[in-house]
Amino acid sequence: MTDTWTPLLVAAFAGAVRGGTPILYAALGETLAQRAGVLNLGLEGVMLVGALASVVVSYYTGQLFLALIAALLAGAVFGSLHALFALRLRANQVVSGLALLVLGNGITAYLGIPYVGKKITSLPPVKLAGLSEIPFLGPVLFQQDFLVYASYPLVLLIAWLLYRTRFGLEIRAAGEDPETADASGAHVLFVRSVAVIVGGACAGIGGAYLSLVYAQGWIENMTAGRGLISVGLVIFARWDPVRAMWGAYLFGLAWALKLLLQTTGLQVSPYLLGMAPYLLLLVVLIPVGVRYRQGNGGAPTALGKA
Repeated sequence: MTDTWTPLLVAAFAGAVRGGTPILYAALGETLAQRAGVLNLGLEGVMLVGALASVVVSYYTGQLFLALIAALLAGAVFGSLHALFALRLRANQVVSGLALLVLGNGITAYLGIPYVGKKITSLPPVKLAGLSEIPFLGPVLFQQDFLVYASYPLVLLIAWLLYRTRFGLEIRAAGEDPETADASGAHVLFVRSVAVIVGGACAGIGGAYLSLVYAQGWIENMTAGRGLISVGLVIFARWDPVRAMWGAYLFGLAWALKLLLQTTGLQVSPYLLGMAPYLLLLVVLIPVGVRYRQGNGGAPTALGKA
């Protein structure tokens, strides 16, 4: 029995890491933005722009490094747009974020038409010598691709930045009490802008993962709700990057199980399987709603306020 189930479990958890990585990148960026007091509901559009930018550069140059830089810059540009409208022009953050979502969907749907079905240089998996041979954990964590490996230290880096540096303290202060942060010498507008732009860059990399690794090409609306799931994940993780990592892998497991069940021949409706990740989001947000009703939600006090 053990020999029968072990390969399936390894495949499921390895798929969870792959499926959760694009959500993780977007969630880490959104964690920074929300910690600084800025809500960005446009992650879906930002991820799509990053995905298309990486496809275009990969198609014409074949250079994966340049493709990743293009995705990062595209995400940062869209993050800058949100910072401009929500912070500089003091527009409603929800409206600005939704505008980014619609803009990203529309631009990529139009500009991506010539690249549908085009073959691009994709990001291959790389086994880490020694670590990849560890039973169970090796195939799950250390037989992945570069972006998966880069996400491990990125989680720790953002946690260190938030909790162990002065700039991280300014980010948290800008999200909790911007007036006090300003009085203490922090440039609140600059801190918030940097957090939002970096958050957009992270979401752009998450989109690049979908195109360079997951789909290995361009598909219209390929994010399939992952950007909105990332926003919900930040709330579920209570604005903590380490919790966000485990939450992202949980959602990745839902996608991996969906694919595995489809390959086993079990008579399960594909529509029901497709609903699984989104039903999971609703389920995990139930305790969050309970905490809010009890006055223990943990959200940054100035989140969403100009």
